Amino acid sequence: MERKSNYPINQLFLKRWSPRAMSGEAVNDEELMTLFEAARWAPSSYNGQPWRFIYAKRDSANWGKFFDLMVEFNQGWAKTAGALVVVFSAKNFSFNGEPAVTHSFDSGSAWMSLALQGADMGLLAHGMQGFDYEKAREVLGVPEDHTVEAMVAIGKLGNKENLVPDLQEKEAPSDRKPLEEIVMEGKFQE
Repeated sequence: MERKSNYPINQLFLKRWSPRAMSGEAVNDEELMTLFEAARWAPSSYNGQPWRFIYAKRDSANWGKFFDLMVEFNQGWAKTAGALVVVFSAKNFSFNGEPAVTHSFDSGSAWMSLALQGADMGLLAHGMQGFDYEKAREVLGVPEDHTVEAMVAIGKLGNKENLVPDLQEKEAPSDRKPLEEIVMEGKFQE
């Protein structure tokens, strides 16, 4: 399926999608740090930059610890990722200790920057919620004043025939809801 926008946008937005078929190739330090560098430049309230990333590269000593956080379904396809990342965010501003109400929103912008940079480089970044958040907090040593946000599998495109049959059928870029369903002028409308 070729994705098409209704209004002119940068093609990078259409190029980015979340495949599950990854090759199992390693993601090197330069590639991984380039993704994190893109995330670093995301906008945030008061320039607080609340996002934090903890990662494990494929075949590293930490890989199993990250892999074991995922639900069985995600383990089934993410086993061929080149890296696994847990995204979390600081709940309070570092400059004054006050609550940063938009910490999750801001961290989402950092995740999107990472995902778009990956698409530009030919890397895949598949975000997921199918993992044990509390176990991630415990195993990764995430303090209570931070929120565990999501997990990301990063890799290089693989062969979709290596996925289970149900996932093979779904392995294509998806469309999006029309603007009429998500944009409202003046007040909320069903």
